[in-house]
Amino acid sequence: MEDLKFKRYIEKKVKKTIRQYKLFTLKDKVGVAVSGGKDSTVCLYILKKLGYDVDAITIDAGIGNYTKTNIENLKKVCKNQGIKLHIVSFKKEFGKSVVSIRSLLKKKGHNYSSCMLCGILKRYLLNKYSKKLKFDCIATGHNLDDEAQAFVMNVFRNDIKLATRQGPIAGIFKSSMFVKRVKPLYLIKEDETERYSKIMKFPVNYGICPCSVGAYRREFKNVLDDFEKKYPAVKYNVIRFHENIIKQMKKEKNVDIGVCEYCGEPASKKICKTCKIFIEMAYDGKK
Repeated sequence: MEDLKFKRYIEKKVKKTIRQYKLFTLKDKVGVAVSGGKDSTVCLYILKKLGYDVDAITIDAGIGNYTKTNIENLKKVCKNQGIKLHIVSFKKEFGKSVVSIRSLLKKKGHNYSSCMLCGILKRYLLNKYSKKLKFDCIATGHNLDDEAQAFVMNVFRNDIKLATRQGPIAGIFKSSMFVKRVKPLYLIKEDETERYSKIMKFPVNYGICPCSVGAYRREFKNVLDDFEKKYPAVKYNVIRFHENIIKQMKKEKNVDIGVCEYCGEPASKKICKTCKIFIEMAYDGKK
């Protein structure tokens, strides 16, 4: 009975978040970015249960058995729920796995962290293929913990640009170049998604990505988790503070979104980050 009450509580909270922040409607085609982990799987399942028109899309970064297991798990979940799964492969798109790309870049003197590199390339492919698949928006499994960690990281880095792109709807300004990215689990804690996933007995990987061991973000996760033991509202307070900043910044209007000279995808400079990565792979940086 307790499990049933908890499930209903989480589902109502997700439904409220979608309405409160006007993420999407029942008329929209929603692409759910899934990794095979607990958060994105819970997000996919709940959106389907709430009656939204969803497809799943996953990016195969080619991280050995970790990726293979996740994709097999996703196939099971999608088959059970009658959800179409789209698989986009790094190797087919870029010719190499994320591990190989990072290795080649390192030889050229470009020391990207695995998480940063993977994040850039995945966001690029998600936006590109979501436009092709005509999704009205992309829903990700980012939860309250993720949002709080990211904001604190950006404060420590003094990166106001990245900080302003956070929130239940990523980015401040709308552009036809970007498919809207939304976070239905924005107000759900990580331990809540884990509990929901275990109640449902989803076939998911609860471990961390092997490439993320020692990642910068994990330090902030540990700090915030420790703080929350003493001050239970700390993560909520962090994202509420961030929301108040965004409200002020949204008073600004009109911004021009550039286009990458190489691939035609949206870019803040002449060359997008993804094309820059592959240019760095091809050259050693010398003129």
